[in-house]
Amino acid sequence: MLKIYGVYRSRASRNYWLASELGLKFESVPVIQAYRLADAAAKTAPLNTASPAYLEITPTGAIPAIDDDGFVLTESLAINLYLAKKHGGPLAPQDKREEALMLQWALYGTASVEPEALKILYAIAEKRDATPEGRAEIAAAAGNLRRPFAVLDKHLKASDYMVGDRFTVADINMAECVRYAQLHPTLIGEFRAVDGWLKAAQARPAFQAMWAKRNAEPA
Repeated sequence: MLKIYGVYRSRASRNYWLASELGLKFESVPVIQAYRLADAAAKTAPLNTASPAYLEITPTGAIPAIDDDGFVLTESLAINLYLAKKHGGPLAPQDKREEALMLQWALYGTASVEPEALKILYAIAEKRDATPEGRAEIAAAAGNLRRPFAVLDKHLKASDYMVGDRFTVADINMAECVRYAQLHPTLIGEFRAVDGWLKAAQARPAFQAMWAKRNAEPA
């Protein structure tokens, strides 16, 4: 059986979302980020990214990871691409060109969107937006995101989806990268096509089910 290692309050969220979309049966193995624990090495500490038992599964010490009947894979976007292709259906690439486009957008999301979006997320979550330095950091990150968001907006004005004429794993992967910027009060609203696409993706029952489980976890 497929095992997903991680917690919903991590990048594993995108794997749980995809698994729900596909209707996959899986075992969720909670692995918490070591930095969230007072003493990750304590005997009473839960399984975490610094635990020797987890490092035996993946020496990277990062979450998520999956074990698919003995095949271990890390990197959340790669996991999603693998699972979608393995199980097929409308979420998966239908030919080599779609597969290449899905890989292209996954790389674009992780390189051009996610790093700056995370700066916004962390600054606001850590309440640094109450300081001049924090506001400057958020403004700089938002400025850096306007170019890739303009690229996405142009693409989504011509098509309702990232790849093909349907919702696919490419939409999940990109939506989860863009989501980190949603705490910014106005940024995504500047790009109407991106805003509408993201709202439609997050209205899907599989996302809502994942999000409810995420909110049920301790912050």
